[in-house]
Amino acid sequence: MTGPIVSGLDPRFERTLYAHVGKEGSWTLDYYLRHGGYETAKRVLKEKTPDEVIEEVKRSGLRGRGGAGFPTGLKWSFMPKDDGKQHYLICNADESEPGSFKDRYILEDVPHLLIEGMILAGYAIRATVGYIYVRGEYRRAADRLEQAIKEARARGYLGKNLFGTDFSFDLHVHRGAGAYICGEETALMNSLEGLRANPRLKPPFPAQSGLWGKPTTINNVETLASVVPILERGADWFAQMGTEQSKGMKLYQVSGPVRRPGVYELPMGTTFRELIYEWAGGPLEPIQALIPGGSSTPPLPFTEEVLDTPMSYEHLQAKGSMLGTGGVILIPERVSMVDAMWNLTRFYAHESCGKCTPCREGVAGFMVNLFAKIGTGQGEEKDVENLEALLPLIEGRSFCPLADAAVWPVKGSLRHFKDQYLALAREKRPVPRPSLWR
Repeated sequence: MTGPIVSGLDPRFERTLYAHVGKEGSWTLDYYLRHGGYETAKRVLKEKTPDEVIEEVKRSGLRGRGGAGFPTGLKWSFMPKDDGKQHYLICNADESEPGSFKDRYILEDVPHLLIEGMILAGYAIRATVGYIYVRGEYRRAADRLEQAIKEARARGYLGKNLFGTDFSFDLHVHRGAGAYICGEETALMNSLEGLRANPRLKPPFPAQSGLWGKPTTINNVETLASVVPILERGADWFAQMGTEQSKGMKLYQVSGPVRRPGVYELPMGTTFRELIYEWAGGPLEPIQALIPGGSSTPPLPFTEEVLDTPMSYEHLQAKGSMLGTGGVILIPERVSMVDAMWNLTRFYAHESCGKCTPCREGVAGFMVNLFAKIGTGQGEEKDVENLEALLPLIEGRSFCPLADAAVWPVKGSLRHFKDQYLALAREKRPVPRPSLWR
């Protein structure tokens, strides 16, 4: 995949976050200013109070686009007011979830959109300093972010007394070292502080004691970028799109054997059928399953009923899965579901920080060993039963959600594709290894 394929050919859907992705020079300040850049921040900082900004974002129905889907305005309202402390805003740009690649193009092609979104968010939560924690492998993204920050600072769009107001805000880029655990907000804060990236005990929550013990809010790239069009066009404009509980536009990603893999900016509630067939051009071969929201979400069978399911928080929860980051992964029939889940389990085992027993021993130990036994043709039916019995001993018992992220896809695969596990165990044969998984 050389770049994103985005919506925009269909007049029903107007791109906002991806309107300028792929355009020559879109990452520069001059380009951004020619297309109305920073005008929203100028107006909002002069006309609205921080509390009014929070209320507008609440009314829009924007929910966090990093996976959890927590209401953004409500999260901002947790920050204390007039406490005299330094407040921090952190952008989680550690996009490490397999199947997720939407934030990358915002960082690389429209970094000033993110910067403007962070100015607005910083104003709302009364933060004067922000950090963008970038995945270690995103070198171009980090380079362009640093250049964009320099440009903005030189023109007075970052720093003291922004746009002639008494609000000051500055930004810094922090490059990660490629650790998936840093997608967890407290591990990310530890990493920013120069500590080992282990998650922290909650409570206290970041809004009470976050970065260096100060009130902190952490949002995802897509979430913060979405604040700009919401405050430009109003909460009602955003809320009119989507479903009852899932508002606005969403960046959906499609990977696997489809004709046009990429990122599509579509309204919340778009069905899998629309995304896969109308936008991504349809599968290139028979498909047995799809993972709806990045590798940590439970897979679903590729049936007519699933294809007609709206991609929203509430509809996917009702199907026993999650929207997550909106990263749809197609799994073809020629790939063993056991091998696909074994592959994901090895990933989560490798990325575990090892802090707690359920993850260190349950995922990186027992789960990996049981998959290795079944997958190499040495398994028995009791190994499948043991794997199934192991999952509830891990789920909800670890220090952070990484272990849950390892359990959920396997749990979903056993729910819908247990026959493949049992067949391997009974026939004593190793999983087939097509070229897709080499």
